[in-house]
Amino acid sequence: MGLRDFVASVQIGMRKKKVRERQLSFPADLQKPKHVMVCLPEALRELTLVKQLLPTIAHLFKPADITLLALPGVKVYDMYPRKGFQILTPAMEQVSWSGLPKKSYLAMLAEHKFDTILDLNLKESFFISTVLLYFPEAVRIGRGNHLGAPFYNLEIKTKYLRDERNIYRSLLVTLGTVMNKSVEGLSPHTAY
Repeated sequence: MGLRDFVASVQIGMRKKKVRERQLSFPADLQKPKHVMVCLPEALRELTLVKQLLPTIAHLFKPADITLLALPGVKVYDMYPRKGFQILTPAMEQVSWSGLPKKSYLAMLAEHKFDTILDLNLKESFFISTVLLYFPEAVRIGRGNHLGAPFYNLEIKTKYLRDERNIYRSLLVTLGTVMNKSVEGLSPHTAY
């Protein structure tokens, strides 16, 4: 662990201690989201898989506004559709030396009033971890056995460990089940 990672982990540890969770009720708190943030992964393979699943994500959270959050330095504007989605990519000046979002960037995100956050990262990201902790009132959904509480207040476990495509499919199918919404044509065994 380098110095930057050490500083970032200490800062996240301090923020974790300040988080006060609210009581949630499922599926009621998932039924009518207004502003959804989808945290995109960093790797090109996962970005491509998530792009294929955008119609399913839009269906699950319809009619909410959906914002896609890319990690700093990840360029998704050329590969992701702008129609129906707002894309946010922090500039390098909006990120601290340790790789965490600056307070001004977090304040800008807070203006969107996200009530639901779906983290599609398969690897730990200090940047996304900080964003998740900044929205304690939101329903924060992530993959089980990843970050856990207090980062997520809804974790979805999957039997898949390394198969990214099936991890994402399983996560969305299970989320659809919890939300009482059908996810047509999307099961872990459906081929694209």
